[in-house]
Amino acid sequence: VQLQASGGGLVQAGNSLRLSCTFSGTTFYRYNIGWFRQAPGKERELVGVISWGRQTYYEDFLEGRFTISRVNAENTVYLQMNDLEPEDTAIYYCAATMTSGHASAEYEYLYWGQGTLVTVSS
Repeated sequence: VQLQASGGGLVQAGNSLRLSCTFSGTTFYRYNIGWFRQAPGKERELVGVISWGRQTYYEDFLEGRFTISRVNAENTVYLQMNDLEPEDTAIYYCAATMTSGHASAEYEYLYWGQGTLVTVSS
């Protein structure tokens, strides 16, 4: 199993960006996919999780600005980020877990992508 996150870049505050996470392997259906981020000088934190059945969980600090979706036929999960703020600047990672529900701990995730950098300018 391999995960690859992509789509990061430099955007101005208030704009949107969509990240992609591509899953390599034939067992995509077994995994829930989480998005994490790590801002400079801070610990990595969970952004949200999506199950195979597309049930989603989000961390409260997002205030509804981010949306996670998945296209199972394409082995891809997306993170749509709207109304970006400079505080959203971070490396964003996707990861796969077999834990059902709101898997928030890093140790619950078996596979990690390499991360993609999002920089939001003010």
